[in-house]
Amino acid sequence: MVDEDDDPELNELPDGGLPMTARQEQFSVGFVRMVVAAAGCAIKSHDTDYDGVDITITSSTDYRKYLGAEIEFQLKCTTQTNLLKPDYMAWKLHRDPFLKLTHPKRYLDGFLGVLLVPRDEDLLQMSEDQLLTNSRMYWQHASRLGEIADGAETKKVRLPRSNLFDVEALKGIMQRVGDGGVW
Repeated sequence: MVDEDDDPELNELPDGGLPMTARQEQFSVGFVRMVVAAAGCAIKSHDTDYDGVDITITSSTDYRKYLGAEIEFQLKCTTQTNLLKPDYMAWKLHRDPFLKLTHPKRYLDGFLGVLLVPRDEDLLQMSEDQLLTNSRMYWQHASRLGEIADGAETKKVRLPRSNLFDVEALKGIMQRVGDGGVW
């Protein structure tokens, strides 16, 4: 009889089989969910991102101008560290999503968030004491993404490295939107 603890093949659990691009999509939403929860906000999910929106982040705070500010995020995820420049992260958006995200008649403020994850499949390190990831997300308000040239299929945008998506940044974004601030 073989003891399972002695046979490494029996101890190795199979991978769930989800392709890396699908894992990255799920991981980016999970990353944002953790930051949003830690900031005391909530998320409204969308079944599709046809309108250039993956999630809506909501607050229940009574700000100077609005009660319960909301913002919309288009999320992207990549392992391409070469996109990270000294002062910004470069990202190429296709024409249609770019135009939807930056449309001047958007009802809610739109944002682009790009999550940079490690290239290997080890997205998380976990122990009984902590949950760690070597991932980080950069963001930019849609109005600051510029304009796309006539006939261009893509637009390269810059997300400042100072725009690190974390709890304090999200609180500041919600405060600015809730107070009626202009970007």
